[in-house]
Amino acid sequence: MESMLNKLKSTVTKVTADVTSAVMGNPVTREFEVGRHIASGGPGMSWRIYNGIKKSTKQEVAVFVFDKKIIEKYQKFEKDQIIDSLKRGVQQLTRLRHPRLLTVQHPLEESRDCLAFCTEPVLASLANVLGQWDYLPTPVPTEIKNYKLYDVEIKYGLLQISEGLSFLHTGVKMVHGNLCLENIIINKSGSWKIMGFDFSISSSNPSEAEAKYVCKEWDPNLSPLCLPNPEYVAPEYILSVSCDSASDMYSLGVVMHAVFNEGRPVFQVNKQDIFKSFSRQLDQLSRLSPAVLSQIPEDVCEHVKMLLNVTANVRPDADQMTKIPFFDDVGAMTLQYLDSLFQRDNLQKSQFYKGLPKILPKLPKRVVVQRVLPALTSEFVNPDMVPFILPNVLLIAEECTKEEYVRLILPDLTPVFKQHEPIQASNMILLIFLQKMDLLLTKTPAEEIKSCVLPMVYRALEAPSIQIQELCLNIIPTFANLIEYPSMKNALIPRVKSACLQTSSLAVRVNSLVCLGKILEYLDKWFVIDEILPFLQQIPSREPAVLMGILGIYKCTFTHKKLGIPKEHIASKSLPHLISLSIDNNLNLNQFNSFMAVIKDMLGKMEIEHKTKLEQLHVMQEQQRSLNISSQMNQSAESNSASNTTNQVREIDDLFGGNSVNGREVNSSQNIPQVSRVSLTLEEKQRLAKEQEQASKLRNQQPLQPQSVKPATTITQTKDLTSSLLSNMTTLGHLSLSSTSTSTPVQSSKTSTAFPLTATKSGMSTMEPMSNGLTAPMGFPSVGLGRGMCPATPAIYGGMATTTSTPNFSALSQNQPQPGKAPDMSALDSLFIPNKPKVSLNQMAPKPTPGTTTPSPWVNQFGLSHPSQTAPMQGTAMGMASVQSGFGVQANPFFNPHNFVQPAVNTPALSTTGMLKHSASVNNDLKDLFG
Repeated sequence: MESMLNKLKSTVTKVTADVTSAVMGNPVTREFEVGRHIASGGPGMSWRIYNGIKKSTKQEVAVFVFDKKIIEKYQKFEKDQIIDSLKRGVQQLTRLRHPRLLTVQHPLEESRDCLAFCTEPVLASLANVLGQWDYLPTPVPTEIKNYKLYDVEIKYGLLQISEGLSFLHTGVKMVHGNLCLENIIINKSGSWKIMGFDFSISSSNPSEAEAKYVCKEWDPNLSPLCLPNPEYVAPEYILSVSCDSASDMYSLGVVMHAVFNEGRPVFQVNKQDIFKSFSRQLDQLSRLSPAVLSQIPEDVCEHVKMLLNVTANVRPDADQMTKIPFFDDVGAMTLQYLDSLFQRDNLQKSQFYKGLPKILPKLPKRVVVQRVLPALTSEFVNPDMVPFILPNVLLIAEECTKEEYVRLILPDLTPVFKQHEPIQASNMILLIFLQKMDLLLTKTPAEEIKSCVLPMVYRALEAPSIQIQELCLNIIPTFANLIEYPSMKNALIPRVKSACLQTSSLAVRVNSLVCLGKILEYLDKWFVIDEILPFLQQIPSREPAVLMGILGIYKCTFTHKKLGIPKEHIASKSLPHLISLSIDNNLNLNQFNSFMAVIKDMLGKMEIEHKTKLEQLHVMQEQQRSLNISSQMNQSAESNSASNTTNQVREIDDLFGGNSVNGREVNSSQNIPQVSRVSLTLEEKQRLAKEQEQASKLRNQQPLQPQSVKPATTITQTKDLTSSLLSNMTTLGHLSLSSTSTSTPVQSSKTSTAFPLTATKSGMSTMEPMSNGLTAPMGFPSVGLGRGMCPATPAIYGGMATTTSTPNFSALSQNQPQPGKAPDMSALDSLFIPNKPKVSLNQMAPKPTPGTTTPSPWVNQFGLSHPSQTAPMQGTAMGMASVQSGFGVQANPFFNPHNFVQPAVNTPALSTTGMLKHSASVNNDLKDLFG
């Protein structure tokens, strides 16, 4: 590795030293930076060619340098002859201007060590390309060593040389005098240019029609650099000291032979005995054997043979050679047309550019890149021609590597990306770029994509042309994977949505939906849920194609593994939208079936997911509940667990409309299945929390102590209640709940309402029938007396749903009615106008039955503790509104039909005085009313 680095270092040092020594002190270095040594050419291959850059304009040039060290071996006068000859040739070249002649950009400059001048960028001389590597750097540059001439290059190159000779012969009436391989230069674009006018001869009578040329006699004693190359000079120049334009045509024939024979001329000339050698050459030329021309193509072989003819008049002139069929090649003519584009008008150019895509595939890649591409990109300055040039440039870009594309094509395309004028041309440019978008995004660097390519795509989405919008929407999915996510999210998607909503074209709207559906996979889930799906509900049109596009986006999102739609969104937004669209009258049967298939899939997914969630939640709740019960229950609670469970089941049944108690149906004529609750809503959880808090407060409450309540005094009411109250109360008296038996009335003295309880067989306490003083006894539902009383229906008593959340009323079961006292109904007398009722409520109350007891004063604790403005109700020991937790107005059994239960069969018959009797028809009405 170290040896390689040392070798590289020595090579670089040597090249730098050679360049420095070659141009040191030359005035050319003041304006140009000299680069590396790339080629050689000119008379005797004596001119070394270097890369160069003009300091002021950064324009690329070629610097020709003649190092005077080459001629150090010659005498002083010979050196002067050589220098004068070289100067003459460069000065003559500088004065001549023609596309087929090498263009001089800086005239010859002389210093003590060298001669130098600058020309257009150069690749190499034709002699270098064909294997003559004299005065080339070591090692030989790869560009020259591996250079291969293609047929189209040879044809067009020879045509260019013929055109250059035609210009010299007819335009300026000059004979080149030394046309050979080293004096033909191939420039950077691949064109063949003529140089080396050291021995050119101008006409002695330029004003006359027929030019006359006077040449010098051949002097073999002169330095080779002071004489033309004898292998390319016409025989008459040496033997008869005469020349004319035909002499250059002979040289052209030798050049053509050398090009097809790897740089070898027709004859090898003995420079020591030049005259004798040329005499033999004349004999050979007069009877030229076919073997000499065997490598030359048949369609030009005859013309080459004519050019090599001994008789000058037989040789074709330069103008005739440009018209031979050999040059009628499509590739050669294409290259020729490109070189003369500046002479054509826009119509001719447009016709040529339209046919160029058919020709480009037939040309070698190097020829296209070196010759065709520069000619095309130079025409980008003409905005009207850009739509015709651009397809050809992009076609060339497809064959280039990424590095070649960035170096050769992208710099010229950058201004075209931003071209807005003229409008028609701009729209055409957008269409062309959109069609080749995959090429642009593949080979263009990321920075240029952000700054040039994507802005053009955004401009196409906002273009007024429907055709451009359609094409843009169609091709966006093909390169969506190459667009960075932030650009897609913040710039591309909003413009696609805007195009869909604002367009009046059905095709654009449908293509927008299709485009969104295809690029969903490049978006994240929540962006689709928050931005794409809500956008679908904003689309106003209801054409079948639009509806199916909407359905497609829903389906893609729903079924995609990375995306998916949450069940909450499905239930609240997706399904309502899809169901409303599915019944649109524009849909046919197949389209409707497609909608229904997606809807059913969504419903199925929602059902499975939510059911799984509820099952898991239910299991967690049951586990938590069992843990709470086990940690809080004592020995007493464990003994009454069966009763609590029964009441809880009844609460759930009543909440969902069931009538079963402990798994048994109350109404045997109608079987109502028990509904089991599998989940709790947020409201139910809040209610349970409140009930648990209230139950905790009740458990910590001090025990209730009996207290005496003064009997209420009757106050005459001045306000008359409507007679409907009495009528309603009388009607309610017929509502007896037992058709076969009656219950014993409850008598009270100071309390108008009592709740004596009797035990049932199942261990549950049931409340005995209670008389309201007007009607038959009323039955109350059975309640558990474990740790408290629980109503049958949670909704009746303010939402208390658990058996452990009510106060302990077990002491109530010990209070029996006292015999011998009639219930005091005077508190209700004030409800009637004094002149209306003829019988007081005390008189209407049932007579006390022997053997009954007066209610305990304990019950009076449930009455009002302080007198209030409602004096008639103060005598009530247990007011309806005094106990909000369980005995409010809602406890009235008429407010809930489920509280009507039949009294026990073994209850003694009720003997009533002044009370309404039971009617069977009322029972039937009650069944019809409450089921």
